[in-house]
Amino acid sequence: MSDTTMTYKERMSALRCAVVMPTYNNAGTIAKVISDVKEYAADVIVVNDGSTDDTKDILSSISDIKVVDYPNNKGKGYALKLGLKKAYEWGFRYAITIDSDGQHYADDIPAFIEKIEEKPDSLLIGARNLTADNMPSKNTFANKFSNFWYKVETGQTLSDTQSGFRLYPLDKLQKIHFITRRYEFEVEIIVRAAWRGVNVENIPIKVYYPPEEERVSHFRPLQDFTRISILNTVLVLYAFLLHYPWKFLQALTYSNIKNFIDKQVIHSKDTNLRMAAAMGWGIFCGIIPIWGYQMAFAGLSAHFMKLNKVVAVVFSNISIPPMIPFLLYGSMLFGSWILNIENVFSFENVSLSNVGQSLTQYIVGSFAFATISGMLVFAIALITMIICKRKSCNE
Repeated sequence: MSDTTMTYKERMSALRCAVVMPTYNNAGTIAKVISDVKEYAADVIVVNDGSTDDTKDILSSISDIKVVDYPNNKGKGYALKLGLKKAYEWGFRYAITIDSDGQHYADDIPAFIEKIEEKPDSLLIGARNLTADNMPSKNTFANKFSNFWYKVETGQTLSDTQSGFRLYPLDKLQKIHFITRRYEFEVEIIVRAAWRGVNVENIPIKVYYPPEEERVSHFRPLQDFTRISILNTVLVLYAFLLHYPWKFLQALTYSNIKNFIDKQVIHSKDTNLRMAAAMGWGIFCGIIPIWGYQMAFAGLSAHFMKLNKVVAVVFSNISIPPMIPFLLYGSMLFGSWILNIENVFSFENVSLSNVGQSLTQYIVGSFAFATISGMLVFAIALITMIICKRKSCNE
């Protein structure tokens, strides 16, 4: 519990929380933003991202701030990473990031402090009112686009994933090696923090967007949107190939399996036939050659076929990493039978690179293997559920 008699500046100091402010050619607003922030924060770190205007001279005239400066512009992501790194090296536990162009209100800082005192080690993102006056339409679209992919990549829902007004738990970010350094960094950091189990949530903030003729923006629509799209492609592939399967493996405890069977199978409103079909369909989706998209395809197709989506997605996880060698070998074996060719692959030498040399054999075989496996699971599941439910009724 915090001492509410303390000022917010004192509470920030007690939390070891600094404000990190990246800036690039914001000479017209930087002094006012720093002045407003210092009403709430004793520790302000400004990262001058190679500004070519009067920003450097203005910063040198302001006392009681730490300035990180370098000559060439390297992008907002680089400036943020460097600022967060310096904050951690200087002993801070948290860092609030705020833009230097005047769009954020420093009097929203207390909301971050109150929330982090309530939920320590969370990553907090300011949620803007996207229907406000002067909100650029491109911002609204970009945010919806980003929100959608964040949910795909993490399974979590946020109302604003692009606001730069945030609070980062520095300890939780130290072992993550980030791959981006420009605008898209703010997307990467929240996705990868969520993968590490960090609680990520929004808090409401105010935002000011000046009229278009007065607006200064360093966002480059074509280049930055392309970078974000490429990043999301990489994150989605990683999520479906590694993150979600790994989470599935971690969830395979006796109690979780028992609860899943009890809730999704035994007490499901679905008929035995539909439930078994969902299991068989999930197995089929997990084996066919759509690597990285098995779970998404299983869930979406199960929805349209009116099958149990949860069961279909769970069973599509047959493609978890430990099972991949078995699935590849089975597919190659079936492919050799159907195409009537010699199978030169053994279980010891089967790999994705070797499979690539006999792609037709693999694709044909994987669909056959998936069909037979799905039908087998369907039959076993149907018989098992009929027997189990009869025993349950007799008891």
